[in-house]
Amino acid sequence: MNVEIGVIGGSGLYHMPGFEAQEERVIETPFGPPSDAVVLGRLSGKQVAFLARHGRGHRIGPSELNFRANIYAMKTLGVRYLISLSAVGSLKQEHEPLHFVLPDQFYDRTRGRVSTFFGEGLVAHISFADPICAELQGIVYEACQKAGVIAKRGGTYLCMEGPAFSTRAESNVYRSWGMDVIGMTNLQEAKLAREAEIGYATVAMVTDYDCWHEEHDAVTVNDIIANLTRNAENAAKVVQLAVEKFPAGLSCKCHRALAHALITDRKAVPEATLRKLEPIVGKYFA
Repeated sequence: MNVEIGVIGGSGLYHMPGFEAQEERVIETPFGPPSDAVVLGRLSGKQVAFLARHGRGHRIGPSELNFRANIYAMKTLGVRYLISLSAVGSLKQEHEPLHFVLPDQFYDRTRGRVSTFFGEGLVAHISFADPICAELQGIVYEACQKAGVIAKRGGTYLCMEGPAFSTRAESNVYRSWGMDVIGMTNLQEAKLAREAEIGYATVAMVTDYDCWHEEHDAVTVNDIIANLTRNAENAAKVVQLAVEKFPAGLSCKCHRALAHALITDRKAVPEATLRKLEPIVGKYFA
């Protein structure tokens, strides 16, 4: 089955409303198991693959996520465009809870997470100056507008390690850097999606202001959970509209990301590495 569109659901979004004729697919990868079974189904008349990033029941923390297995699984299904839904904190007054931000940049504050498929005798250096697929982001932005969701196109997602949230000092430093939102997961996904030649876009769903905000202490866990629920409902509408308007035959430069990135002499690449990465690099060694 070739599924062109994939969706990764973050905190508060563990299934995809509106799926028809759905089935679960347990996928084994050379990097271990993905976060959960991938749910395949029809949405707005198109085949879509959905994966709960933290597993159903939210069992996997941000530092424990097997990002490589998640993206590899999507690649083996034929996914060419991946919409990533992620709960975030706001670092700017104008990004209010229940607003969506569609960042076009990332800043890495994680520590030692694996964020490449390459190694073991095959070296690649992808271009990552523009980490988001502009074509996919445009489709998602139009879907936000049609769904009546307040969305900002552009901005920077600061990816922190977690699982604890920021100190107030850290939060204020990030604000002084001009960061827009803060989360714990999307940078590694974006890098791996680029290596896998998948167009990737983040929908950062604001649940609350980070701890810099003077009213932060008045926010309760119940408030945040309520916002997670409302964001999940809005995200489902946005995804359904984006899939509905997704143009047939869409192509982007993300699908050629490895064309000039593979550095290793083809004859020097170990056979075991080629077998492992065949879904990703196979067309360049045919």
